[in-house]
Amino acid sequence: MTRRLTTYLTLMLMALATWAQDSTNVVHRRHITPVRPSTNVVKQPGRDVSPELIEQYITGDTLAALKKAREDSIRRNYPRYPRLTSLWVGVNFIDPLLMAMGQDYASTDIHATLNLWNRLQPTLELGLGWAKNTPDDMNFTYRAKPSPYVKVGANYNFLFKSRPDYQAFVGLRLGASTFGYDVTAHYYNSYWQEEQRFELRGERSHALWGEVVAGLKVKIYGRWSLGWTVRWHQLFKCKNTEHSRPWYIPGYGPRGRALAFSVSAYYTLPLSKEKWPKTGEKVKE
Repeated sequence: MTRRLTTYLTLMLMALATWAQDSTNVVHRRHITPVRPSTNVVKQPGRDVSPELIEQYITGDTLAALKKAREDSIRRNYPRYPRLTSLWVGVNFIDPLLMAMGQDYASTDIHATLNLWNRLQPTLELGLGWAKNTPDDMNFTYRAKPSPYVKVGANYNFLFKSRPDYQAFVGLRLGASTFGYDVTAHYYNSYWQEEQRFELRGERSHALWGEVVAGLKVKIYGRWSLGWTVRWHQLFKCKNTEHSRPWYIPGYGPRGRALAFSVSAYYTLPLSKEKWPKTGEKVKE
């Protein structure tokens, strides 16, 4: 009886020892292999990966390789243009044409736009404005002699990843003008049965205003382009004389009108000898 009990206990201890050793080996294997062998696969590099990146991966410089890959991706998607990319010289010609077809006023200007990095575009506009208006239901005529105006501001190009030939931009302007005008009126006095005249000549005024600009510019042929611009402007100050109030402001338009539209022809002068990049190609730093 004692021998059978001893044998039984010995077998139990051997079984427990074997189970403990197997459990230790399972835990050890799980610690060494945390994922399934089928998922532990080394992926081949893509076709657009440079040999330098492959070498860095092989040598173990992973952080430098990731940084280089990010820089290459930024270069491909955000081409870096020269700081002084180009200069546009434009002429606003639509108002004189509209005045020839019956419009009561016109403004025309020469403007220059400097294209920096194909994004930021400082702009200067110099022009002349004039008017002649005789309302149908009134008996006076308003004449504004050709007077100068100036506008300064800047645009931001939303198509900065495209070539400079095509632009979609918004911008701000600050405009100012000093101008003169005449007001003449006549009316018929039925009592005296005679025509009487009233004249205000040599009236002088000045104005200051701001503009929000949105526009497009597209290449037509060679270095020639056309541009369309919509302007919302707000009058900051306009001097009224003792006897009158200006109806027209050169560069602004009729005093009570908030929107203006212009069409311009541009000639582009490249300012950099570097090759302008295209989207998708690498650019020199």
